[in-house]
Amino acid sequence: MKKENDLGRDEIGSLVLKIALPSMLAQFVSVLYSIVDRMYIGHIANVGEIALAGVGVCGPVVGSAAVWISWGGSPLMGIRMGEGKQEEAQRILRTCFAMLLVFSLAMMALVIPLRAPMLRFFGASETIYPYADAYFTAYLAGTVFALLATGLNQLIIAQGFAAQAMKLVVLGAAMNIALDPLFIFALNMGVRGAAVATVLSQMASATGALIFLHGKRATVRLTCGSISLPAAKKVLTLGFTPFAIIAIDNVMLIAMNAILQKYGGAEMGDRLVTCAVIAQSFMLVMTMPLGGISGGTQSILSYNYGAHQFDRVRAAQKYIRRLCMGFTAVMMVLAFAAGGLFVRLFTQDEEVARLSVWAIRVCMLAAIPLGAQYAIVDGFTALGQVKLSFLLSFFRKAAYFAALFVLPALFGAKAAFFAETVSDILGPLASAITYKWTIDRVLSDGHARI
Repeated sequence: MKKENDLGRDEIGSLVLKIALPSMLAQFVSVLYSIVDRMYIGHIANVGEIALAGVGVCGPVVGSAAVWISWGGSPLMGIRMGEGKQEEAQRILRTCFAMLLVFSLAMMALVIPLRAPMLRFFGASETIYPYADAYFTAYLAGTVFALLATGLNQLIIAQGFAAQAMKLVVLGAAMNIALDPLFIFALNMGVRGAAVATVLSQMASATGALIFLHGKRATVRLTCGSISLPAAKKVLTLGFTPFAIIAIDNVMLIAMNAILQKYGGAEMGDRLVTCAVIAQSFMLVMTMPLGGISGGTQSILSYNYGAHQFDRVRAAQKYIRRLCMGFTAVMMVLAFAAGGLFVRLFTQDEEVARLSVWAIRVCMLAAIPLGAQYAIVDGFTALGQVKLSFLLSFFRKAAYFAALFVLPALFGAKAAFFAETVSDILGPLASAITYKWTIDRVLSDGHARI
């Protein structure tokens, strides 16, 4: 059957849009999993604000493992597809599927017994802990569905089926929106109900992904057969950078919560954590679709890199970078124009709302350069340049941590929110300089396969 998109022959500008837009929309819808949960939880009578802070300290622990495997496997599979090595691409898909299953079981075995000290370390106070534990425990029970839904979706996008991947995400999000009020309010399950609704929604998305990958439409089908340990090693190597980004993002959330509790004190600590959760929710509305653009279009870069069509790689990189920066510019305008409307989805408390709007605007001050950072780093990952992408990501995170620990010590707890601005200026600057210096060499060495 005709592919949804021909990665090697379609006109580059329209190809980038045809893959980037569904991928962006898929991630926008995907973020509704957490946003909708937080919206409903924030309006639970009497305990909404505390419960919201409790959910916020959990962080996307499970999602980081799915990203490690799928974002490592998708460029590798794309390069093999571009080389015309269909059997190898199929073996990589089987290997990724097996790794997702193994990782899900390992995470459940390791994290569930350790959830209490983990949540304490994440910044859960005595008041917040019961809500964080209720949500986290129920969510971890569905780890396998979370990993399969996220991981297989990216491997579908890597084959050029961005619209199909978007449909699967929409399926899960629609279920989540419908089930949240049922479990949270009608069945009186509170935050645990929000997690159960999310697990059931991810189960639906994972099932849909498996059906598609077993069907005739898939370019690379998921069939019975052997897996490859060397391929698994390469997947882990390639996927380490995006995994490390998310893992460090989790540490950033932990550090932010701890700093806010330390400098905010008993009077303002939990309130500032709640504001941080709301601000981070807005950032997710930007960064997840942004990652959809830069991550979804990796398939174009990987395929044409494998096919030695380097002019198409350059052209695609230009379009992707412009699209990323255009999207972040729009989100920056929305932050300043409609931040208050967004905040009201989570809280009716006037003081929390005021501080949250301010925090969102601070975090979005340097959003446009961040768009270039995503395009460059994910572009290097798509070309197999793991060291470059990791170092650039690590530099931005290091800038964040330095600012996070210095600014509140000098100017008080609220100054912690400016750490995002500092990192979003210094990180993209370093990435732009590195790209200019290295891209010619990377493409000239393109015949050296990874």
